[in-house]
Amino acid sequence: MPHAVIVDVVRTPSGRGKPGGALSAVHPVDLVAGVLTALLERSGLESRQIDDVLMGCVSQVADQSLNIARQAVLAAGFDETVPAVTIDRQCGSSQQAAHFAAQGVIAGAYDIVIAAGVESMSRVPLGSNAHGGTVSQGVAHRYPDGLVNQGVSAELIAQKWGFSREQLDAFSAESHRRAADAWTRGAFDAQVVLVWGGGPEAVAFDETVRSGTTVESLSGLKPAFRTDELAARFPDLDWRITAGNSSPLTDAASAALIMSEDKAAELGLTPRARFHSFAVVGDDPMMMLTGPIPATRRILERSGLSIGDLDAYEVNEAFASVPLAWQHDLAADPAKLNPWGGAIALGHAVGASGTRLLGTLVSYLEATGGRYGLQTMCEGGGMANATIIERL
Repeated sequence: MPHAVIVDVVRTPSGRGKPGGALSAVHPVDLVAGVLTALLERSGLESRQIDDVLMGCVSQVADQSLNIARQAVLAAGFDETVPAVTIDRQCGSSQQAAHFAAQGVIAGAYDIVIAAGVESMSRVPLGSNAHGGTVSQGVAHRYPDGLVNQGVSAELIAQKWGFSREQLDAFSAESHRRAADAWTRGAFDAQVVLVWGGGPEAVAFDETVRSGTTVESLSGLKPAFRTDELAARFPDLDWRITAGNSSPLTDAASAALIMSEDKAAELGLTPRARFHSFAVVGDDPMMMLTGPIPATRRILERSGLSIGDLDAYEVNEAFASVPLAWQHDLAADPAKLNPWGGAIALGHAVGASGTRLLGTLVSYLEATGGRYGLQTMCEGGGMANATIIERL
């Protein structure tokens, strides 16, 4: 059975996902086309050698419609014979793209494939593709009180696990500190490609990182998701989720070059890591964001590894309560959890986050000499993907 290996992973910097953000002037097709081009240039491959491009994108409407993966392949100048498909597994879309890519290699369907992701949340606001939609009778019958948005789910997690506002803010401030420190040390330099965002200079750093963030500076922020209607529905909630302990709206793209180990050897390319194990689960759609916990348990069972065998864990920081609950239930080492900061600082361009986390994990294992790394992220509707990679 072929091994699926990661030859390279690249990403753009993260721009704030609002008008005036550093990358808001860049069309999302062109944004992700840039990382596709970078993979070819760095590997020396010709585009016609790519069997397929699998791309995550959540809000597939307006500038991100018409199968944005195919649009990006054409915009990147790839040979017209290269196919592409767009995938939506909510926040885990590009992690799922990497799963499908690696599984295709293992099955013998692909020799060389690119997994990528993109989201321009400034140009295509989150939820744009839901405008005009209605709730089906089947879903309404099953959940007569109605489901909730992710912010409320994050509140429910904080309440259930008993996390105080200070704990949430402290985790968030530490995410910014770790990310700023990683940037200062050049930890991201090899994976981030410059983007010309319409200004006189290229965007080279994550606009979302705030190095001076402290618990004190976060403490003055008001709860972001409380409304009178929701407060009446959930009278026991303390409402402690704010913009400061949540991931920011973000513009970004990322991509990974994946192939069989034999093909890499044939081409004289050096694999950086191999895919070891995969898992995907469904979970309670009301709590919604707790999926990484059962996903991690499933992948550890499948892999034969324990949490102690892992050298790092990238658990997406959609909200601070999510990785904190994961850490609590898995008895995980906090020093290994998002050691270079997470989405609260680095941004969460939802369709792009999966391959962004993958690149961070590969780079961290290389920098520290670690062997195994876990990546997992919560997803809208109550799902989660988990991936274990092994550094080569």
